[in-house]
Amino acid sequence: MRRSNQALVDRPAPTPSSAGTPHRPAAPPPLPDYLRDTYTWAYLSDFGTRFFDHQLVVNTILWGNARRLIRWACSALRPGQTVLQPAAVYGSFSRDVAATLGPQGQLTVCDVAPVQVALTTRKVADLSTVTVGLHDASQPHGEAFDAIVCFFLLHEVPDPVKTAIVDALLASVKPGGSVIFVDYHQTAPWHPLRPVMAGVFRFLEPFAQALCRRDIRDYASNPQQAEWRKETRFGGLYQRVIATRPPT
Repeated sequence: MRRSNQALVDRPAPTPSSAGTPHRPAAPPPLPDYLRDTYTWAYLSDFGTRFFDHQLVVNTILWGNARRLIRWACSALRPGQTVLQPAAVYGSFSRDVAATLGPQGQLTVCDVAPVQVALTTRKVADLSTVTVGLHDASQPHGEAFDAIVCFFLLHEVPDPVKTAIVDALLASVKPGGSVIFVDYHQTAPWHPLRPVMAGVFRFLEPFAQALCRRDIRDYASNPQQAEWRKETRFGGLYQRVIATRPPT
């Protein structure tokens, strides 16, 4: 559940490293102000990286739905694909995606925060099919992928960065490939967690409420370049949106 860079400037694409050796570019992208101001406690601090990077904690945050949501994301992938994960995710997510892709697949994991790159590198060090690199998800990647899986990233960035990320991911997937977004969504009016999540979004996740008012498709500058499919789960609290580019 991650984020990207607020400074939307052109940068060279990363050269992903092997899982055992973190990629250290000469000029890493600067950390965005909103990340430092809003999420240092969760993603940049020693406490956050130690406390939250456990599947039990992730499952608690997602109200017991972590495994279901991971399976939901992975069900849109196929063995043997090349896949981009544009932001680090606490818990077992990257390993689960790699397992879905199998020995013939390739997973590239990127993040804008060096501490998250290092953490992910340690978690997948034994997986030869995973590479990890430092990259800003709001910038197109240097290569095209069969699929991209964006897992709980958009709710943690401001709206202009949401647009930049959606556009960059659509530009980084091959014709015929798909971008899979799994994230928060507006709950049904009857949902017992509706007031609880309203408080969470107000005090802890200030950029998440926008996803309750606006479809992910609407963040794309040119939504017509893909076919969009949307589903919701758990009384509307979570959504999966698949944007598929037409084949050439």
